[in-house]
Amino acid sequence: MARKSTINRTNQHRSLITRDQPKSPTSEQYRTIRTNLQFSSVDKDLRSMLVTSSGPGEGKSLTTANLAVVFAQQGKSVLLVDADLRKPTVHYTFKMNNTFGLSNYLIGEHPLEKLVQDVKIPGLDVLSCGPIPPNPSELLGSKQMKRLLEDAKSKYDLIIFDTPPVLAVTDSQVLSNYVDGALLVVRSKQTENESAIKSKELLEQANANILGVVLNDKDMEGKEYYYGN
Repeated sequence: MARKSTINRTNQHRSLITRDQPKSPTSEQYRTIRTNLQFSSVDKDLRSMLVTSSGPGEGKSLTTANLAVVFAQQGKSVLLVDADLRKPTVHYTFKMNNTFGLSNYLIGEHPLEKLVQDVKIPGLDVLSCGPIPPNPSELLGSKQMKRLLEDAKSKYDLIIFDTPPVLAVTDSQVLSNYVDGALLVVRSKQTENESAIKSKELLEQANANILGVVLNDKDMEGKEYYYGN
Protein backbone atom coordinates (compact mmCIF):
# COMPACT_ATOMS: atom_id res chain seq x y z
CA MET A 1 0.00 0.00 0.00
CA ALA A 2 2.07 2.85 -1.29
CA ARG A 3 0.41 5.96 0.06
CA LYS A 4 -2.24 7.13 2.46
CA SER A 5 -4.26 10.29 2.72
CA THR A 6 -6.82 11.19 5.33
CA ILE A 7 -10.36 12.48 4.88
CA ASN A 8 -12.17 13.91 7.91
CA ARG A 9 -15.74 13.56 9.09
CA THR A 10 -17.14 16.25 6.84
CA ASN A 11 -17.37 13.55 4.18
CA GLN A 12 -20.01 11.65 6.05
CA HIS A 13 -22.67 13.46 4.07
CA ARG A 14 -23.34 12.48 0.48
CA SER A 15 -22.22 15.78 -0.95
CA LEU A 16 -19.69 16.76 -3.54
CA ILE A 17 -17.58 18.99 -1.37
CA THR A 18 -14.97 19.40 -4.10
CA ARG A 19 -17.67 20.95 -6.30
CA ASP A 20 -19.55 22.89 -3.64
CA GLN A 21 -16.62 24.00 -1.44
CA PRO A 22 -13.49 23.73 -3.60
CA LYS A 23 -11.41 25.85 -1.20
CA SER A 24 -12.22 23.79 1.89
CA PRO A 25 -9.51 21.75 3.70
CA THR A 26 -11.31 18.57 2.72
CA SER A 27 -11.20 19.51 -0.96
CA GLU A 28 -7.50 20.14 -0.53
CA GLN A 29 -7.15 16.60 0.81
CA TYR A 30 -8.76 15.25 -2.33
CA ARG A 31 -6.31 17.25 -4.41
CA THR A 32 -3.52 15.70 -2.33
CA ILE A 33 -4.83 12.25 -3.19
CA ARG A 34 -4.92 13.28 -6.85
CA THR A 35 -1.28 14.35 -6.66
CA ASN A 36 -0.26 11.13 -4.91
CA LEU A 37 -2.01 9.09 -7.59
CA GLN A 38 -0.11 10.93 -10.29
CA PHE A 39 3.18 10.32 -8.46
CA SER A 40 2.32 6.64 -8.21
CA SER A 41 2.19 6.41 -12.01
CA VAL A 42 5.40 8.16 -12.93
CA ASP A 43 6.42 5.85 -15.76
CA LYS A 44 3.14 6.14 -17.64
CA ASP A 45 0.02 8.26 -17.58
CA LEU A 46 -2.77 7.04 -15.37
CA ARG A 47 -5.61 6.54 -17.88
CA SER A 48 -7.92 4.26 -15.93
CA MET A 49 -8.42 3.24 -12.33
CA LEU A 50 -10.95 1.68 -10.02
CA VAL A 51 -11.85 2.58 -6.48
CA THR A 52 -12.99 -0.09 -4.05
CA SER A 53 -13.13 -0.92 -0.34
CA SER A 54 -13.12 -3.96 1.90
CA GLY A 55 -16.78 -3.78 2.82
CA PRO A 56 -19.84 -1.56 2.44
CA GLY A 57 -20.16 1.84 4.09
CA GLU A 58 -16.47 2.75 4.02
CA GLY A 59 -16.88 5.79 1.78
CA LYS A 60 -15.58 4.49 -1.54
CA SER A 61 -18.35 5.93 -3.71
CA LEU A 62 -18.11 9.42 -2.25
CA THR A 63 -14.33 9.26 -2.52
CA THR A 64 -14.65 8.16 -6.15
CA ALA A 65 -17.02 10.98 -7.02
CA ASN A 66 -14.89 13.67 -5.39
CA LEU A 67 -11.73 12.34 -7.04
CA ALA A 68 -13.45 12.49 -10.42
CA VAL A 69 -14.33 16.13 -9.73
CA VAL A 70 -10.80 17.19 -8.71
CA PHE A 71 -9.27 15.50 -11.77
CA ALA A 72 -11.78 17.38 -13.95
CA GLN A 73 -10.93 20.60 -12.12
CA GLN A 74 -7.32 19.97 -13.09
CA GLY A 75 -8.33 20.27 -16.74
CA LYS A 76 -8.60 16.59 -17.59
CA SER A 77 -11.56 15.11 -19.43
CA VAL A 78 -12.89 12.49 -17.04
CA LEU A 79 -15.47 9.73 -17.29
CA LEU A 80 -16.82 8.40 -14.01
CA VAL A 81 -18.38 4.95 -14.42
CA ASP A 82 -20.65 3.37 -11.82
CA ALA A 83 -19.45 -0.23 -12.11
CA ASP A 84 -21.21 -1.29 -8.93
CA LEU A 85 -23.85 -3.27 -10.79
CA ARG A 86 -25.29 -4.56 -7.52
CA LYS A 87 -25.83 -1.50 -5.30
CA PRO A 88 -25.17 1.57 -7.46
CA THR A 89 -25.14 5.01 -5.82
CA VAL A 90 -23.42 7.37 -8.25
CA HIS A 91 -26.74 8.53 -9.71
CA TYR A 92 -27.85 9.56 -6.21
CA THR A 93 -24.67 11.57 -5.64
CA PHE A 94 -25.02 13.45 -8.92
CA LYS A 95 -28.84 13.48 -8.83
CA MET A 96 -29.06 12.00 -12.32
CA ASN A 97 -31.26 9.59 -14.23
CA ASN A 98 -30.35 5.90 -13.98
CA THR A 99 -32.77 4.47 -16.53
CA PHE A 100 -29.91 3.71 -18.90
CA GLY A 101 -26.22 3.20 -18.18
CA LEU A 102 -23.29 0.79 -18.10
CA SER A 103 -25.38 -2.37 -18.20
CA ASN A 104 -27.05 -1.19 -21.42
CA TYR A 105 -23.64 -0.72 -23.03
CA LEU A 106 -22.40 -4.12 -21.86
CA ILE A 107 -25.26 -5.94 -23.55
CA GLY A 108 -24.72 -3.94 -26.74
CA GLU A 109 -27.96 -2.01 -26.46
CA HIS A 110 -26.62 1.55 -26.80
CA PRO A 111 -23.30 3.21 -27.73
CA LEU A 112 -21.29 5.03 -25.08
CA GLU A 113 -22.03 8.52 -26.38
CA LYS A 114 -25.75 7.97 -25.92
CA LEU A 115 -25.37 6.80 -22.32
CA VAL A 116 -22.97 9.26 -20.70
CA GLN A 117 -24.56 12.22 -18.95
CA ASP A 118 -23.45 15.80 -18.49
CA VAL A 119 -23.41 16.61 -14.76
CA LYS A 120 -22.74 20.35 -15.16
CA ILE A 121 -19.13 20.04 -14.04
CA PRO A 122 -16.70 21.10 -16.80
CA GLY A 123 -14.63 18.15 -17.99
CA LEU A 124 -16.66 15.48 -16.21
CA ASP A 125 -19.16 13.04 -17.72
CA VAL A 126 -20.82 10.23 -15.77
CA LEU A 127 -22.00 6.80 -16.89
CA SER A 128 -24.47 5.50 -14.35
CA CYS A 129 -25.09 1.82 -13.63
CA GLY A 130 -28.33 1.44 -15.57
CA PRO A 131 -30.67 -1.50 -14.92
CA ILE A 132 -29.16 -3.96 -12.43
CA PRO A 133 -28.28 -7.16 -14.34
CA PRO A 134 -28.45 -10.74 -13.00
CA ASN A 135 -24.82 -11.47 -13.87
CA PRO A 136 -22.58 -8.48 -12.93
CA SER A 137 -19.25 -10.36 -12.77
CA GLU A 138 -19.75 -11.92 -16.20
CA LEU A 139 -20.60 -8.56 -17.74
CA LEU A 140 -17.63 -6.80 -16.14
CA GLY A 141 -15.29 -9.53 -17.40
CA SER A 142 -16.70 -9.56 -20.92
CA LYS A 143 -15.09 -8.45 -24.18
CA GLN A 144 -17.65 -5.68 -24.31
CA MET A 145 -16.12 -4.27 -21.12
CA LYS A 146 -12.73 -4.12 -22.85
CA ARG A 147 -14.40 -2.32 -25.74
CA LEU A 148 -15.85 0.18 -23.32
CA LEU A 149 -12.40 1.01 -21.99
CA GLU A 150 -10.94 1.35 -25.47
CA ASP A 151 -13.86 3.49 -26.55
CA ALA A 152 -13.68 5.68 -23.44
CA LYS A 153 -9.90 6.15 -23.72
CA SER A 154 -10.37 7.55 -27.21
CA LYS A 155 -12.64 10.25 -25.76
CA TYR A 156 -11.38 10.90 -22.21
CA ASP A 157 -8.07 11.46 -20.43
CA LEU A 158 -9.07 9.41 -17.40
CA ILE A 159 -11.73 6.78 -16.66
CA ILE A 160 -12.58 6.13 -13.00
CA PHE A 161 -14.68 3.14 -11.94
CA ASP A 162 -16.68 2.92 -8.73
CA THR A 163 -16.69 -0.81 -7.94
CA PRO A 164 -18.22 -3.07 -5.25
CA PRO A 165 -16.31 -3.99 -2.06
CA VAL A 166 -13.55 -6.55 -2.58
CA LEU A 167 -14.58 -8.92 0.20
CA ALA A 168 -18.23 -9.01 -0.89
CA VAL A 169 -17.94 -10.07 -4.54
CA THR A 170 -15.30 -10.65 -7.23
CA ASP A 171 -16.30 -7.72 -9.45
CA SER A 172 -13.42 -5.45 -8.38
CA GLN A 173 -10.88 -8.22 -8.93
CA VAL A 174 -12.30 -8.92 -12.38
CA LEU A 175 -12.18 -5.28 -13.41
CA SER A 176 -8.72 -4.71 -11.90
CA ASN A 177 -7.24 -6.65 -14.82
CA TYR A 178 -8.48 -4.04 -17.26
CA VAL A 179 -7.44 -0.81 -15.54
CA ASP A 180 -4.10 0.82 -14.80
CA GLY A 181 -4.52 0.72 -11.05
CA ALA A 182 -6.74 0.18 -8.02
CA LEU A 183 -7.30 2.48 -5.04
CA LEU A 184 -8.50 1.01 -1.74
CA VAL A 185 -10.63 3.06 0.66
CA VAL A 186 -10.70 2.16 4.37
CA ARG A 187 -12.73 3.83 7.10
CA SER A 188 -11.19 4.85 10.40
CA LYS A 189 -12.50 2.85 13.38
CA GLN A 190 -14.58 0.64 11.08
CA THR A 191 -12.37 -1.26 8.67
CA GLU A 192 -10.65 -4.10 10.49
CA ASN A 193 -6.96 -4.61 9.83
CA GLU A 194 -7.57 -8.19 8.75
CA SER A 195 -10.17 -7.05 6.24
CA ALA A 196 -7.87 -4.44 4.75
CA ILE A 197 -5.01 -6.94 4.49
CA LYS A 198 -7.28 -9.57 2.94
CA SER A 199 -8.56 -7.03 0.41
CA LYS A 200 -5.01 -6.13 -0.56
CA GLU A 201 -4.15 -9.82 -0.96
CA LEU A 202 -7.19 -10.48 -3.15
CA LEU A 203 -6.36 -7.55 -5.41
CA GLU A 204 -2.75 -8.72 -5.67
CA GLN A 205 -3.92 -12.23 -6.54
CA ALA A 206 -5.84 -10.67 -9.42
CA ASN A 207 -2.61 -8.94 -10.54
CA ALA A 208 -4.03 -5.54 -9.70
CA ASN A 209 -1.67 -2.59 -9.58
CA ILE A 210 -2.51 -1.17 -6.15
CA LEU A 211 -2.05 2.58 -6.30
CA GLY A 212 -2.55 3.22 -2.60
CA VAL A 213 -4.98 3.49 0.27
CA VAL A 214 -7.28 6.32 1.33
CA LEU A 215 -8.01 6.55 5.05
CA ASN A 216 -11.54 7.92 5.29
CA ASP A 217 -13.38 9.57 8.19
CA LYS A 218 -10.30 10.07 10.33
CA ASP A 219 -10.84 11.95 13.62
CA MET A 220 -8.41 14.84 13.38
CA GLU A 221 -8.74 15.82 17.08
CA GLY A 222 -8.89 19.56 16.56
CA LYS A 223 -6.49 19.73 13.65
CA GLU A 224 -7.97 21.12 10.47
CA TYR A 225 -6.30 18.55 8.29
CA TYR A 226 -3.04 16.98 7.39
CA TYR A 227 -1.71 14.62 4.82
CA GLY A 228 1.20 12.23 4.75
CA ASN A 229 2.62 9.05 3.40
